[in-house]
Order: sequence, then structure tokens, then C-alpha cells
Amino acid sequence: MRRLELLAPARNKEIGIAAIRCGADAVYIAAPAFGARQNAGNPVEDIRELCTEASRFGVRVFVTMNTLLEKEELPLASRLMDELDAAGVDALIIQDPQIFSLARGKGLRMALHASTQCAIRTVEEAQYYESIGCSRIVLERQLSLDEIRKIRDAVSCELEFFVHGALCVCYSGNCYLSEYLTGRSANRGACSQPCRSLYDLVDGNGRVLARNQALLSLKDLNLLDRLEELADAGIDSFKIEGRLKNISYVRNVTRAYSIGLDSLAYRRHGDYGRTSFGTVRDVFTPDVNRTFNRGYTELFLDGRKKDWAALTTPKSVGAEIGTVIETGPGSIRVLLSSPDIRLHNGDGFCFVSRGGEITGFRGDVCDGTVIRSSSLPEDLTSGKTIYRNLDTAFEKETSSKPGIREIRVAAEVSFKSGKIIVSAKTEDGRMLVSEKDIPSEQALDQERMLSIIEAQLGKRTGIYAFGPVTVSTKGEGLPLLSAGFLNSIRRELAEGLDAIPLNAIPQGINPRRGPVRNVSFREGDLLMRTRHCVRRTLGLCPSSEPLYLHNNGRTLTLRFDCGRCEMTVER
Repeated sequence: MRRLELLAPARNKEIGIAAIRCGADAVYIAAPAFGARQNAGNPVEDIRELCTEASRFGVRVFVTMNTLLEKEELPLASRLMDELDAAGVDALIIQDPQIFSLARGKGLRMALHASTQCAIRTVEEAQYYESIGCSRIVLERQLSLDEIRKIRDAVSCELEFFVHGALCVCYSGNCYLSEYLTGRSANRGACSQPCRSLYDLVDGNGRVLARNQALLSLKDLNLLDRLEELADAGIDSFKIEGRLKNISYVRNVTRAYSIGLDSLAYRRHGDYGRTSFGTVRDVFTPDVNRTFNRGYTELFLDGRKKDWAALTTPKSVGAEIGTVIETGPGSIRVLLSSPDIRLHNGDGFCFVSRGGEITGFRGDVCDGTVIRSSSLPEDLTSGKTIYRNLDTAFEKETSSKPGIREIRVAAEVSFKSGKIIVSAKTEDGRMLVSEKDIPSEQALDQERMLSIIEAQLGKRTGIYAFGPVTVSTKGEGLPLLSAGFLNSIRRELAEGLDAIPLNAIPQGINPRRGPVRNVSFREGDLLMRTRHCVRRTLGLCPSSEPLYLHNNGRTLTLRFDCGRCEMTVER
């Protein structure tokens, strides 16, 4: 049976724990330095505490050190790796060859994962990173199922693939646009996100083909319905993007994908399982359409360029709720798209304004189909489509029912020589036995005594959900036992199990080693290479003539390689 992993993002320790409680098998978090999200660093002590909580369920913690380093930064990176290894981190996610060399020289317990910043999209690149000791490689997002299968057949290490969240328009790690325009390097964790900016598109004759559009901005990835195909193609870890996202987003998306992987494991029992332990209960019902998204795409998974682009806006539009049919002073009436839609005070709404931009407003009071707002935009007129990008009721539900994760414990009860013997076995295989002296007095009501034993020993204690409870008397009667006495046995067992390390499922370790070499994809004036094609998106094919992006007096050249179906952005 292959074990599948759901890998969730964590901006901080609290969000990491929230992801674990919603069903994540692993979380990834940034170290104090050298992460590809400059504003998402965390103290080592916080990472240590996250590792402690994660280990109770066999959940792994990976730390990102996936920027390119300056030579003078290597001593700090070396010390940081030692601290993370001692803190219990399971793997480092790395881009810089210098970090690979440092880590290998130390003999660290932590595994090494090749970051998506390595832009691994060919068999040869995958084989190279496996050869230098990576137990896992994080594949480029813009791959098809066929390309994933070819890589799977060529390497033995684990494969990780993004399944949800924001998309870089270029091949990951090969973007120099931010550094060129603003001096802020994406490979140093300081991307200014110029791909989310608005541009004019101009041809070689100076004719404006598109004005003030987010021509390099992509929709968000959503492969929730493609998990089985990805697993069959050889993906081991299903990664959610979002180390800058809030706790509500991480809870919602993690829960949705955990349910999806559980469903796959149930349908394909014997083929697939999960890499961690525990059952989630008392949790909200997830809906990935009700948190931040720019609209969704499946990108290149089928080897075809579908509807990738989010040209109108790089912002979250949310779900369409209806059309304005009446306006008044500080209020509008909406014809709802569905009778199931309910509006709530404080909901956030938006629409496409006259200039083609997204304009938002807050619904101060929502009464049926009427929205009242003190900040209602003047150009919101009848006929406009309204979207909801903040659902206050859903936000409250995710915070009020954040989920409880439990380890199942089967208990067997027997009686021998004046003792009660309770044997406990966790779902990960830990075993513990409690023996206690019992009174000789028999219970008058045997059926009631049986139900008391089952009820008291079958309760939840800490993270342990005891049950089923099997009682064997071997034909003898049940003794008279108090609820308090039985509760003390259950609590003692829970404390004892806490003291025994969980039997975690081993992660893949690749023993092969090869020489470390510098890998550079910088090609002269090339700032970005991508499978996104502005010509195709705007219906301007077939043509391979260059086009130009204009923004704030700066000009970028778009060139088109129709044979490879790639676009480049150049100086």
C-alpha cells in the first residue's frame, strides 16, 4: 500500500497546529531566515513546539530554506541547520546548491527536499536532484500527468506536487522580473509580484491590443477533483500553497483536501493510505469556494491550455451571488443566483467597475436580498453582477468548530485472580496494559455494569479516543466497579501512551549521492519563461511575432516559441 501525504502551509506555529487538527499529514514552515517568503519567518523555538505537537500524530514538519544565499551567509545557515535538526524537523526544503553541500557534510538526521524553486520539469533534472541525495523532489507546477508519469518512472525518490493555491506565472525559481523592475529578488524571498500588475499590450506597430489588464496573472490552482489521477501518476505528497495565508484559509483548504484523500483511501483500500494517524471530528464543513481565490484552474494537467488567466484582477473576487436589480440611497436589492444563498451582516462584496477594475464594499446590514452599506460605490448600478469575497458566517464557523484530532485506541477488558486487566492498542500500534485489584463483590445488575464499563473506558482522554471496548468475563460475573475507578484506569492509560513515542511511518530516504553542481537557468535578457501564452489567451494566434507590455514607462518584450508552446518575458 502506498501512503499519501497532505502537506499544508504554516505561516506560524498556530496555523501549523490548526492544519494538523484539520487533517494535514505534514506542514511546511519558514525558518527565521532564508525562506522564499521573506515575511513568513519563525523562531526555532516555535518550530520546536510545532514539531512536538506534530509528532503526537506522526505528522511531519518541513522547513523552507529555499532562497539563494550569499557566501557570507553560509555560517549562519550552517548554525541554523544544526538548530533545526535538534528541534525535530523532518526535512529541509532547499534550492541553493551550497545548502545541499553544507547539509550533506553535516550528516543531519533531516531529509533533503529539492524545492519547487529548482524548477524540476524534466526527467534529467529529476534524476540529477535524486543523485545528490534528495529523498523528495517538488515538481514544477506547469506539468501534465504524462510528464509526471515519465518522471515517476525515472526516479525512486518521493514526488511532491502543488494541488491548490496561488500560481507563479513562470517556471518556479526562474523568475527575474521582480529583481529587474524593483531590485527585489524572488530568489531571495522578496518578490514584488509584478505578475499581478496591470499592463497595456502593444504590437510591433504600436497598436494597443489590450489596455490595463493583469496579463501575467493566473487564476489559483484547484486539483481537488484530480487527486486519484495524480496518485496513480506517482505523486506521493499533495501540497497546498499559502505560507502567507490566514488561519481560516489554511483550515478550510486543508480540511477539504484531507476529506478528498480519505475518500480516495476508502475507495482504493489496499492501494492507498495516509502517512499520519488520527481522526478529525467536531469540525466545520469545508468549501474552497468560500475563501480567497482568483477563480480556479487545473493549469496544464491535461496537457492543454485551458482557462488559466485572471486578466480582470489579481484580487480575490469570490463567488457570484447575483445581479443588482434596484439601487437606492446607501442600499441595493439583488436578484440572488440561487435560493440557497444567505447574506449576512458584515459580508464583503465586489463588482467590476466602469474602468474594468474590481471595486469592493462591506455590507453593513444584509436583510434578505437587500444590502445596506455606508460605503456603497457610486458606479454600482442596476445590472451589475455582485460577488461575495468575504463570507462572515463561514469565517465564524471555521473558528468556532476548528476540529479535534484523535488517536483511536482499542481496549480489551478481562478479569483474572481478583484483578481487572485492560489492554490498550493505538491505531499506530502502541500497546499498554493496566492491571488493578478489584473488589470481590458482584454487580447485581450485570447488564448495567457492562454498559458502565464500556461507557467509562470508551471516553475521550487527551488526544485518545478509546473504543471499541471489548469485555470478556469467560463465563464469570462482572464485579461491582465505580465510574471513578474506571475513569482512573482510562486516564492512566492515556498518560502512559503519551510517554511512548508514536510509531511514525518512515519517510523515504534515498541513499544515492552524486556531485553537487551549480544549476543556473538565467539566459541573457530573459526575465521569465512560462507555458502561459498571452497570444493564446487573447485569441491572437497563430503568430510568433513579439508583443510588448507597457507599465509606468517600462517596456517588456514577449516572445513566443510555438514549437515548445512557451512564452518568454525579456528586457
